[in-house]
Amino acid sequence: MAMTASASGKWKRLFTLFLPIFVSQACQYMMNFTDVAMSGHASAEDLAGVAIGSSLWVPVFTGVGGILLALSPIVSQHFGAGRHEDIARTVVQALYLSVAIALAIVLAGSVAVPFILKQMQLEEDVRYIASHYLLALSFGIIPLFLYSVLRYSIDALGQTKVTMWITLTALPINMLFNWLFIYGHGGFPRLGGIGTGYATAITYTYCFVAALAAIKLRRFAMYRALVRVYCPSWASWKELLKTGVPIGSAIFFETSIFAAVTLLVGRFGAETVAAHQSALNFASLLYMIPLSLSMALTIAVGFEAGAKRYEDAKKFCLIGIAIALAVAAAAALFLYAFRGHVARLYTSDPAVAALTGKFLLYAIFFQFSDAIAAPIQGALRGYKDVNAVFWAALLAYWGIGLPVGCALALLTPAGAFGYWIGLIAGLAAGALFLSFRLRAIWRRHGNQRTPLVS
Repeated sequence: MAMTASASGKWKRLFTLFLPIFVSQACQYMMNFTDVAMSGHASAEDLAGVAIGSSLWVPVFTGVGGILLALSPIVSQHFGAGRHEDIARTVVQALYLSVAIALAIVLAGSVAVPFILKQMQLEEDVRYIASHYLLALSFGIIPLFLYSVLRYSIDALGQTKVTMWITLTALPINMLFNWLFIYGHGGFPRLGGIGTGYATAITYTYCFVAALAAIKLRRFAMYRALVRVYCPSWASWKELLKTGVPIGSAIFFETSIFAAVTLLVGRFGAETVAAHQSALNFASLLYMIPLSLSMALTIAVGFEAGAKRYEDAKKFCLIGIAIALAVAAAAALFLYAFRGHVARLYTSDPAVAALTGKFLLYAIFFQFSDAIAAPIQGALRGYKDVNAVFWAALLAYWGIGLPVGCALALLTPAGAFGYWIGLIAGLAAGALFLSFRLRAIWRRHGNQRTPLVS
């Protein structure tokens, strides 16, 4: 990645970073979709078991695994400053840390998962499938976390196309092994939903091996990322954790609030839950655009901040927010015009489809808050100002969104829609807080020539 002087160059640079990240995120979404869909064709119990196991695993990975996102701002700032030796050392230390985190998750899960599943009122077959699905998936946790380190490092160096191709090739591998293990084709045992766990573990391992091979490419030779062996360093781990823990915690607060709302909506009946989940699933798909843009901004802003070009970093921020708002306007018009068609993609039940369409109307308001909050989150992470994002997520979602939603759902005729109004209020509050924080960062560094430290 090189310095860009013109505005058109910055638009092109940001789009070049964004597009491969978006494709990677979409492929990851499709992996989860195919896991659930293919398990559903095995049996209803297999579908339920995989869905429950996935609902336990995803918040853990996005939250705890989010710690490794610290690599994006750290490596991109080293890259911008030309500190290649620091890049190599940081990547190796992050690999050590990722193994430690993965082992901690496996050990904690071996104790927590049986206890949690026992507390849930599940049919015995569903509990068995969920438990063994997670057991099978655990074989891929260490490769997944190692791959995450390499992925975020490669992306931070501006080579987002490399990880895009890895993810694109991983999708058919995941589908192939799902087909073999779930249905028992090709002489493999028929494992149902449990087979999805093994297929996922194999896919994670493939991604790690492919990323390891990519690091050996000529374009990465100058960084010597995996050439020299470094002893584990607590000081380096501390730097990663100082930046990564607030990032991971913020992601956990965000993902967990939607999981909590899904549980709370359950009191309004199966039709409402189905409609809520369908609308939320489609809203999550749309969110991949501002999320990918956020990740691209972390790289671009981190690169400029590392080189002390704060005015260029600011211009990237403005471009990113402008793109996100334009996309949000288009998404809002699409939701308003085609909400009925979208609803019918998820269900043939007229009552559920009608409710889904109503929830999608509320999802329109998500678009504009996300268009402001997500790019700013990415920009602040690029500046390594991660604590602001952490507090914004905690206060906006759990301090405002959930209490407002509960009050409206339980004390007014809004019903289940009250929870969505609460989420809208929380998202808007978070976007407003982050906007003020970003403006403060700009004012602080308007005329400075010293690197930013949060």
